[in-house]
Amino acid sequence: MENPFTDEYFMKKALLEAEIAFEKGEVPVGALIVVDNKIIARTHNLTELLNDVTAHAEIQAITSAANFLGGKYLKGCTLYVTLEPCQMCAGALYWSQISKIVFGARDEQRGFITLGTQLHKKTHVISGVLSQEASDLMVRFFALKRK
Repeated sequence: MENPFTDEYFMKKALLEAEIAFEKGEVPVGALIVVDNKIIARTHNLTELLNDVTAHAEIQAITSAANFLGGKYLKGCTLYVTLEPCQMCAGALYWSQISKIVFGARDEQRGFITLGTQLHKKTHVISGVLSQEASDLMVRFFALKRK
């Protein structure tokens, strides 16, 4: 029997969170954290709502998952995020010791790969999962902002 809980399955859930952010006027980034095929954190950017530059989807997800697990380390967990994490988020992910990060679209200007930020040596990264869908959402959002 084929496992229905693929990276694409969970990235579609993260994209739903990004759509919620879009509707709220937030930069449309969605994130969730999964352990044993169970979503334990689901969120999106909240920087405008909270008036907080650190309220990125990844930071919100880390906090929520740590609270759910009752500890600060996210070993055995996977982060699904629609956009490549920035340097700040990569730093937080480093300290969380998350096991896996799966992201959609690259952020060629502010992404941790572009900026050379290192993750924890045990963190596995997969990029480009549903990248076109994630990228299209960002393009649509910023096109509306420019009008």
